[in-house]
Amino acid sequence: MKKLFLLLLFILSTLITFGQVIRGQVLDHETRKPVDYASVFFNGTFLGTTTNENGEFELDVTPYAYRALHISAVGYRTTSLKSLKAGEYYEVLLKKALYEILEVSIESKSLTKKRERCMRILKNEFLGRSRNARDCIIMNEEDITFNYHSDRDTLRAITRKPLIILNNSLGYQITYYLDKFEYDKVHKTTSFSGNIIFNLDMATNRKSKKEFEAKRKKTYYGSCKHFFSALWLNKLSAEGFRVQEVEGVYPLEYNEFVLEDLHGKKYFTYHKNLEIAYDYHLTTVSFRDSRVYFGRDGFFEPEAILWYGYMSMARIADWLPYEYSPGL
Repeated sequence: MKKLFLLLLFILSTLITFGQVIRGQVLDHETRKPVDYASVFFNGTFLGTTTNENGEFELDVTPYAYRALHISAVGYRTTSLKSLKAGEYYEVLLKKALYEILEVSIESKSLTKKRERCMRILKNEFLGRSRNARDCIIMNEEDITFNYHSDRDTLRAITRKPLIILNNSLGYQITYYLDKFEYDKVHKTTSFSGNIIFNLDMATNRKSKKEFEAKRKKTYYGSCKHFFSALWLNKLSAEGFRVQEVEGVYPLEYNEFVLEDLHGKKYFTYHKNLEIAYDYHLTTVSFRDSRVYFGRDGFFEPEAILWYGYMSMARIADWLPYEYSPGL
């Protein structure tokens, strides 16, 4: 009995040891006052928490310890913590967001129509034009403002609150902290950035799970997430991908564009632009960083790569959580 007790105690202590729990407090950069109800989360996942009335938080970061932890709050700029260490106590200082006054009164009918046109562009470029996007709803459109008169060539949008998005196609409710949205009207190009947290999985019964899973699988195959998951496992060919130089003739070998360090972390890298073929679809990759960290779950550093072609057409409506895997 004593031996059994000691064994259970050892197992429990081992679990506690390997659980990477961090704690901290979120404060206003100027006043040093606690920021309550701030979101503390890993981008693109369900994993996160909120600060209490004293700005304090606690989170087990075990699944994503190598990744940046994001901290966002209404009225503040998003910041992040990197190189997380278990047992550490983090003091996070958030700076107030300075919003440019973009929007004027929309009482006139002409400006109401202009707002509708701007909103249509934002939805097409931000949510996307896929079948999934048709069933996506931004629940708080009233929190989005536009620059109606300040720049005729570029449409800009800001939000003073995070966007709450209901994806009725894939079955998720998400929160998106939009940092920037710009649409170049002349060249028809879009640039937006921000962070996403998954709040709710709507697949609550057998029927809904079956319906959502079919759409999730269709969205997954051929996506960036699918590519990096296959790349991590060195199964590109088996999963239907081919990687070669732009206008190249032969596929590249795995070790020509993947590096692995002593800790088992993998990096996507090459000295030229690459072309990724999946089925009959082509995507061109341009590296902004010399090497791009990626994970088994399909995670990659989005700011380190520029995408052109098929994969670049996927937008927020086509985003799956990193926890997702076909069949789950």
